[in-house]
Amino acid sequence: MTFLITGATGDVGSRVADLLLERGDRPRVFVRDLNKARTRFGDRVDFAQGDLSDAASLPAALHGVDALFLVNIGPEIPARDQAAAHAAQSAGVRRIVKLSSMDVEQGLAIGAWHERGEAAIRASKIPFVFVQPTGFMSNLLAWSHSIRSEGVVRSSTGNGRRAFIHSADIAAVAVAALTTDDYLGQSLPITGPEAVSFPEVTERIAAAIDRPLRFEAISDAEALSRFSATGASAAEVDAHIALWRAIREDRLAGVTSNVERILGRPPLSLDQWISENTAAFR
Repeated sequence: MTFLITGATGDVGSRVADLLLERGDRPRVFVRDLNKARTRFGDRVDFAQGDLSDAASLPAALHGVDALFLVNIGPEIPARDQAAAHAAQSAGVRRIVKLSSMDVEQGLAIGAWHERGEAAIRASKIPFVFVQPTGFMSNLLAWSHSIRSEGVVRSSTGNGRRAFIHSADIAAVAVAALTTDDYLGQSLPITGPEAVSFPEVTERIAAAIDRPLRFEAISDAEALSRFSATGASAAEVDAHIALWRAIREDRLAGVTSNVERILGRPPLSLDQWISENTAAFR
């Protein structure tokens, strides 16, 4: 099979490409920056230059492709998924594996974007798999600056829990969906092995770096002000405030067994992820 990997220089997409390479496949990567991609992959992959926001760059990238790994982010997810599905349909692509979100189940803003993207892929009639992870462990790196500079984590999530998942597990499930027929037509909600609160995560990072840290619960209003200051769009800000509120209300604490069912091993633990990333917090 010929695989086209989008998001190939990102956290999950690069891992998907690496796992395909380990299998002996030669994936094609769809990237904006060829130099960055060549630095990452050398001559082990084929390159297609373009951007998912530019539908005109998709047909050449999809020519001869059997399976597409599709990664889109932000409020543009529905439109970009629809454009990719249309181009894939025209190119004769036989499978789309979309990196979606477990938050689809809650109908939250970010989940709603993915839900509309999933609907566009279903409408294309291309066989699909929707890989739906919960919160990425790697998103916790957003705390690194305040931990290093102040010894504090601030969040409006309170004591709500989230079953954070390691990006390596997301990628491994995606590769299973790309390379076997076992999951065609399915949505695969995947999580880490346990649901933990943000104060608990803070304590575990503190233990790993041998430094006292403080968790500071903040209001939705303060979270909105802080996130707006990052330059995020109003739609992204509203979506994240809604997400953090849902976590605080313990609506996103579900744990699934799908990683172990698909991979034949337990999901990687939060403690392992922290041990891999202690340097970022010191």
